[in-house]
Amino acid sequence: MFYDQARIYVKAGDGGNGVVAFRREKFVPRGGPSGGSGGRGGHIYLEADPGLNTLYALQHQVHHRAERGVHGQGANKTGAAGADLTIPVPLGTLVRDAETGELLADLTHAGQRFLVVRGGRGGRGNVAFKSPRNKAPRVAENGELGEERWLELELKLVADAGIIGVPNAGKSTLLSVVSAAKPKIADYPFTTVEPSLGVAEVGHRQMTLADIPGLMEGAHEGVGLGLDFLRHIERTRVLIHLVSGVSPDPIGDFDAINQELTLFNPALADKPQLVVLNKMDLPEAQAAWPAFEQEIARRDLPVMSISAVTGENVEALLYRVQEMLDAAPAPEAEPLEELPEIAPAPDEKEFHVYLEGEGVWRVEGVAIERIAQMTNWDYYEAVMRFQRVLRAMGVTEALKAAGVAEGDTVAIGPVELVWGYENAFDA
Repeated sequence: MFYDQARIYVKAGDGGNGVVAFRREKFVPRGGPSGGSGGRGGHIYLEADPGLNTLYALQHQVHHRAERGVHGQGANKTGAAGADLTIPVPLGTLVRDAETGELLADLTHAGQRFLVVRGGRGGRGNVAFKSPRNKAPRVAENGELGEERWLELELKLVADAGIIGVPNAGKSTLLSVVSAAKPKIADYPFTTVEPSLGVAEVGHRQMTLADIPGLMEGAHEGVGLGLDFLRHIERTRVLIHLVSGVSPDPIGDFDAINQELTLFNPALADKPQLVVLNKMDLPEAQAAWPAFEQEIARRDLPVMSISAVTGENVEALLYRVQEMLDAAPAPEAEPLEELPEIAPAPDEKEFHVYLEGEGVWRVEGVAIERIAQMTNWDYYEAVMRFQRVLRAMGVTEALKAAGVAEGDTVAIGPVELVWGYENAFDA
């Protein structure tokens, strides 16, 4: 089964927790802090794999989680980082944020990798908090939570040439003749209900061909299988427009498909196109060939005739396509690889305070939410440190100015605190 769309959930690993520990050697009666920091959580990458041509595996495995970092230990031992997770996807995969629809990556080259979620930082152990004023700190941080998101993946096949045409024009037969691909073939329309890829060899060079099914009048509006597969044509550099020589109106079929391409994406009209009349082993096709050749030549398009069944002129077709590929412009650079516009980075220390409900205040900001989540509330010194951070960042004054009252709840990220006596928090 061919799958060209998938929706997956990715969760990077959480950072390991730091620990509070002290040296306990026999002859070191006043040993200092020795609590190590936690390891970083594992990242998750998507990587373009030329061995894949469908998103089938991701349809059946939706949730993906990387390892969390190992917790720190005594004797100043830092925890190991969690293993990164790499998810293979086919070449031509578009990656979008499922919530915003933002295009994140376009993976078109073998081995191309994209970091989709970043692992959380490891929490610091009490060694990191030692200072001349506090030589025995009893404070450590929790590991930062790893990023998580839902992704929408869309596959657009990457091929040198796409074989297009009305149903039953002989596209699958041609692909099976020139490559090792084994598409389903029968003498009725819509035999092929999924794209097929094949590799043909021409003069010790290889080209990739894609059989694009489901094109008929109204395809750009979803008639037949049009919308499912029209997008795959956008990746091809050259189009082989196969026309059935036994059709009652070969020129009409040719015009109908070209109109659908233009309506779907006007840029497709500019792609190099080789027009091929197929089924020349039949008398009807032989009779239609002179008028067809004259009309296509009048439109200044390259045209030739073949019989995919008998192999007549098929080798010449491949050489002609290779010549067109050599003359075609090189693939354009991917827009995501362009240098971004210079813009100031967002200030992570910014925050804002608002009344979320009766007696409930919400503080939002990247830095303050991270600090709240990483604070280990089991240690009194950690709670006191958090209050000092609130004052230093101006959060305390902002809450006072907003009208917070004793006993109100203040929510910061996943943490809920109570505004206590003399503007202090009780966890």
